[in-house]
Amino acid sequence: MTAETMTTTPADAAIHPVWVRACHWINALAILVMIGSGWQIYDASPLFKFEFSKHIALGQWLGGALLWHFAAMWVLVINGIVYVTLGLATGRFRRKLLPIYPSQVLADAKAALSFKLAHEDISHYNAMQKLLYAGVILCGIVIVLSGLSIWKPVQFQELTALFGGYDVARYVHFFAMSAIVGFLVVHVALALIVPRNLRAMVVGH
Repeated sequence: MTAETMTTTPADAAIHPVWVRACHWINALAILVMIGSGWQIYDASPLFKFEFSKHIALGQWLGGALLWHFAAMWVLVINGIVYVTLGLATGRFRRKLLPIYPSQVLADAKAALSFKLAHEDISHYNAMQKLLYAGVILCGIVIVLSGLSIWKPVQFQELTALFGGYDVARYVHFFAMSAIVGFLVVHVALALIVPRNLRAMVVGH
């Protein structure tokens, strides 16, 4: 145990401050709407030889899906800017997500696969959590930028060119979405395995 972990906060101190919890739940809702409507938009012009079921897609048709997608997009962007700005300004990102050592990631991955990963202190992120949270923030940035390239390829032609063109930007957007969905599956599974994490994100303690 290091001096840092020994210097704990009071038992009633918030693990997640109000702004983190608010941004988390707003983000969760916006992402679910964007994923569901994005699947409906994808079905209108599939990239691969499969389509998403109408039962999990949102919008019923292309026009309806676009309305949902753009509405959620502005919520996601504004909320994301607030979250990232406060995360950097308060030093939370530095404290919670850094440093990330490959050796610790591998060790934690091995422990997780053998169901031996410790969860005693939910205020401290292990290396796997750090990597996943940092990765999903990066995916969020990529998916917004690639989405802008697809939405306004002429107005944002320099950005579209940075992704390799409109068609490539669509693939980047799809795979970023897939990575976020994968994160959500792991995130929800861990919340169910360690319910204290879910409670802390609701009440803060």
